[in-house]
Amino acid sequence: MQYHSQALPCSIQWNDTHITILNQQELPLKTEFLELYTLEDVYDSIVTLKVRGAPAIGITAAFGTALAAVNSTTEDAESFKSEIKEAITYLAGSRPTAVNLFWALNRMEAELTASVSVNEAKTNLVHEALKIYSEDEATCRQIGEYGLSLFKTGDTIMTICNAGGIATARYGTALAPFHLAGEKDISLKVFACETRPVLQGSRLTAWELMQAGVDVTLITDNMAAHTIKTKGVNAIIVGADRIAANGDTANKIGTFGLAVLARHFNIPFYVAAPSSTFDLTLDSGLEIPIEERKEEEITHIGGTRIAPEHVGVFNPAFDITPGELITGIITEKGIIYKDFTENIQKVLFS
Repeated sequence: MQYHSQALPCSIQWNDTHITILNQQELPLKTEFLELYTLEDVYDSIVTLKVRGAPAIGITAAFGTALAAVNSTTEDAESFKSEIKEAITYLAGSRPTAVNLFWALNRMEAELTASVSVNEAKTNLVHEALKIYSEDEATCRQIGEYGLSLFKTGDTIMTICNAGGIATARYGTALAPFHLAGEKDISLKVFACETRPVLQGSRLTAWELMQAGVDVTLITDNMAAHTIKTKGVNAIIVGADRIAANGDTANKIGTFGLAVLARHFNIPFYVAAPSSTFDLTLDSGLEIPIEERKEEEITHIGGTRIAPEHVGVFNPAFDITPGELITGIITEKGIIYKDFTENIQKVLFS
């Protein structure tokens, strides 16, 4: 396959008066862009998964804060700050698990607090949001470089969910090595798990990698063990929504199961994430809040009911992979190996 470096559309754009996002709910059947003009639009886009992926959620929330500031007609500095802090609190309630959301909003609040006048605050908030965006692109590129160093031409790698370019500013985290491999003419084969119940693997990862010309094969989640055994899978790489101080990692539901399989088959299991995804205030994954979503995501497909009426439903959006099952965590500052409690501090803050 030939790699197409410019094939992927930009998933988030700042346009001064509004934010433009790629509607990930419509993929792969329709490439639709939405214009967000209000704080409520931004909140809804995150909750309904029109925009998703931990870094993209953080960027969108930062842009949403800047949008609230630009749209404000309040002239008194203290009243303005109070108004924007309320907007930040509102956006922070959109989704609970991905720590990038709170990391980005904390940066925006710090800029707000440091500003003296309303005009200064508006300017600083827009600049900070754009900085978060540009930093994410550079970060993902570096994650891709470190990740690619772990693989060689001909390797077969499995992934789940979508930790790709459309979930970040560009390149992605877990998918970044595949995009860079394409740029460098290194041949890698990818097996993408479909990722029930919202199908981010089949709708988004398969679409993204095909758009870019990467060799990708789609499987259902319950085919993972058989595929690893029969197709010579060399490694598994996944993204993350929050990583605790001991390396325990929250990621899309089904990730934990893949880590268990990797241990059984004695293949490496890698997590790829920016430093903003680490939450070192948490000692372990036991403290990470797990979002539970509406039952219709399981009982219905495409609006059609596939389960009995009134059946009980458990729908956690994420699971926790223990650090002991993770071979290495790929960040923009390097690859972190065990002991995670010690080495996360060394790599990220040395």
